[in-house]
Amino acid sequence: MNLRGTIPPHLGNLSFLFSLDLSSNNLSGHLPKELGELHRLRIIQLSYNGLNGKIPAWLGNLQRVQRLEMENNNFTGTIPQTLVNMSNLEILNLRFNQLSGQVPYSIFRISSLKIISLFSNSLSGSLPNDMCQHLPKLKGLYLSWNELSGNVPSSIGKCNNLQILGLSYNQFTGIIPRGIGNLTQLEELYLGMNNLEGQIPTPIFNISSLKTIFLSNNSLSSSLPNALCHHCPMLEWLFLEHNELSGNIPSSMGECYKLQILNLAANQFSGLIPKSIFHSTMLQEIYLNDNSLEGMCFTLSFSKVRNAFSLIS
Repeated sequence: MNLRGTIPPHLGNLSFLFSLDLSSNNLSGHLPKELGELHRLRIIQLSYNGLNGKIPAWLGNLQRVQRLEMENNNFTGTIPQTLVNMSNLEILNLRFNQLSGQVPYSIFRISSLKIISLFSNSLSGSLPNDMCQHLPKLKGLYLSWNELSGNVPSSIGKCNNLQILGLSYNQFTGIIPRGIGNLTQLEELYLGMNNLEGQIPTPIFNISSLKTIFLSNNSLSSSLPNALCHHCPMLEWLFLEHNELSGNIPSSMGECYKLQILNLAANQFSGLIPKSIFHSTMLQEIYLNDNSLEGMCFTLSFSKVRNAFSLIS
């Protein structure tokens, strides 16, 4: 089905609807207020259209909705406070719009939420420090590519089920909370392209499920633990470039057998480049430039090396 034009208001007469999926059409215009009468709705999927205007406050009246997905549209204005009334909401997906203003703190009080995806908007302000005390089921937090500021919430380690934490490309300051090391199910950590400082908490490198660590372009200043790869056996991407990290590159790097991309460029690492790095048979890209490292006499093949920066998401 390939619809055009606006969402027809007469849909409001279909009070029996449980699911509304109009994704990937050529729809434009505002959301008709008649949709607010569909009180049985559990799923709203309006992604990949050209819908615009503000997200209406009456949307919060649909208290049975479990999935609200309106990504890749042209919505503007702020996220309405009334969404807190969606007490059964599990997925909130508003990424790739033009939303602005602060993320309502009330959103982080919806205890049923599993996914919060507000990636690539113009959202600003800070996140509530007690955020994860109210989100016991949260698995994915996607807030990258916004204008968020303040500290990374100290309670982040209480989101026990979190698998993906995306806060990169914002304006966060302060330190990385040590509590992130408590996220034993975390697979992807994106904190790069912010203004973070201080040490990388050692417990982060003890999360055995981690596949991606992206902490690039901050002002982090610490060394890497010698047993990094022993505790992170699943690690595939390690991006730490453009920081103030120092010390030796761990000789145990060869134990990261699944490592594909290693970027430690533009730091203050010193000493020898450990030969063990190249024991990682999956290694495709390595960047060690702009440090104070010494090479070793061994033959390397860089036939598969590409530009890693185009792969960062």
